[in-house]
Amino acid sequence: MRKRLLPVVVLLTALSGVAYADARSDARAQVEFGISVAAKGLWKEAIYRWERATQIDPTYAAAFNNLAVAYEHEGLLEKAGEAYERALKLEPNNAMVRQNFELFKEIHDRTNQSQTP
Repeated sequence: MRKRLLPVVVLLTALSGVAYADARSDARAQVEFGISVAAKGLWKEAIYRWERATQIDPTYAAAFNNLAVAYEHEGLLEKAGEAYERALKLEPNNAMVRQNFELFKEIHDRTNQSQTP
C-alpha cells in the first residue's frame, strides 16, 4: 500500500507546480491588462484587474504593489496602505515596492498634518 502511494504523492507534487505556474501566468495577464487600462486612465478597471490578480495568486507582490498605487490614485488610502504592506511582506527586499510605500507614507503623513488644526 505504501509503495502505491508514493507515485501518487510524486504526481500531485509535480502537478501543484504546474498549477502554481498557471496561476502566476493568469495573474500576470491580469496585471498586464491592468497596466494597459491604467495608462488610459481607467483606474476602476485597473483596480478590478489587480484585485483579480491577487485573488488568483495571493503571493504576487507586483499585483499588490500595482493595486496599492491604484487605490492611492482613487483616494482609498487605507486600502493602499494595506496593499503596500502585503506586497512588502511578500517581497521585503523589493526596492520598487519599498520606494512606493515610503513615498505613500510621506505624502499621507503630510496630508494628515496639514488637515490637523
